[in-house]
Amino acid sequence: MLFTKIAVLGLGKVGTLAALLLHESGFEVTAFDMKAPRDPLPFPVQPADLKSESDLRQALGGVEAVLSCLPYHLNASLARIAHGLGLHYFDLTEDVPTTKAIIDLSKTAKGLMAPQCGLAPGFVGIVGSDLARQFDHCRSIRMRVGALPRNPTGLMGYAFNWSPEGVVNEYLNDCEVIEEGQKKLVSPMEWIETLYIDGVRLEAFTTSGGLGTMCDTFLGKVDNIDYKTIRYPGHVQLMNFFFHELLMRERRELAGQILTHAKPPVDDDVVYVHVAAEGTVNGALRRKEFVRAYYPLELAGARRTAISWTTSASVASVIEMVRDGALPAQGFLRQEDIPLAPYLKTTTGKLFQTGGR
Repeated sequence: MLFTKIAVLGLGKVGTLAALLLHESGFEVTAFDMKAPRDPLPFPVQPADLKSESDLRQALGGVEAVLSCLPYHLNASLARIAHGLGLHYFDLTEDVPTTKAIIDLSKTAKGLMAPQCGLAPGFVGIVGSDLARQFDHCRSIRMRVGALPRNPTGLMGYAFNWSPEGVVNEYLNDCEVIEEGQKKLVSPMEWIETLYIDGVRLEAFTTSGGLGTMCDTFLGKVDNIDYKTIRYPGHVQLMNFFFHELLMRERRELAGQILTHAKPPVDDDVVYVHVAAEGTVNGALRRKEFVRAYYPLELAGARRTAISWTTSASVASVIEMVRDGALPAQGFLRQEDIPLAPYLKTTTGKLFQTGGR
């Protein structure tokens, strides 16, 4: 089922830019949000109560696909509506229970169910899988991603350019890994390591959701897989103190409010991507890496933060590939099944080639 008409739900920074990129790529976009946009957009924007199933069913009646840029806890309900209407469904969620619910829906879907199409999970899984396929036997895939202020201040060295709900969720939920051939759950904010990108000293630690479905896909094929979030040194120690010693893990909504009040978004950010795989080629052990630092870009008539454009471009590239018949049009789409080379040749995927160093 090829398509051109798509609804984009949620016009935050990521949703607005994703809608603009899809519009520029030839889609007929209709956007829905609870509030009118501050600036005029080149496609219709309609008001809707995005928590109301009746409003959503009415909003999606005239489209062939839907992209959710809503908070993760609204996605399972939206996916059920899209499934019932026979639409293609895309989202940016990192929430594991939400994805499992969508996998169940995909078994009887008329369209494609494609969650986890953001940066992590999403782009890093595509890259990690591409590296793994270059070995006769892959012993490890290590994926690290961080969205950070370029000019950090304070002990935390952070700014909430991403959803506070999502960040708190990632910091507190258990993390899937494959360790020595066994699929396991490990605690978040552990397995702390030091790494360097462009000479900048950074730390990385386990967080939830970044692997998407990779543990299920590569179980029995790759010996070790893990995902970690990148931060400036000292961040994880403060977060462990905040969530566990001060018991803010018991008050997640308040925790998000406190953190975003203390560390609001910044315009000058950087997204670090560090993906490495190790294995054998013709009997010799090798290591392959994909390491990039992505910075703000001028896109769709404005300057976009690194986290906004990398996330928006990632999902827009996948949607382009589905429309053009380069990916399946039905069932469940695993990010690790998306081939990297054609992904990077899409209108928006090219940004990952030109927008970083």
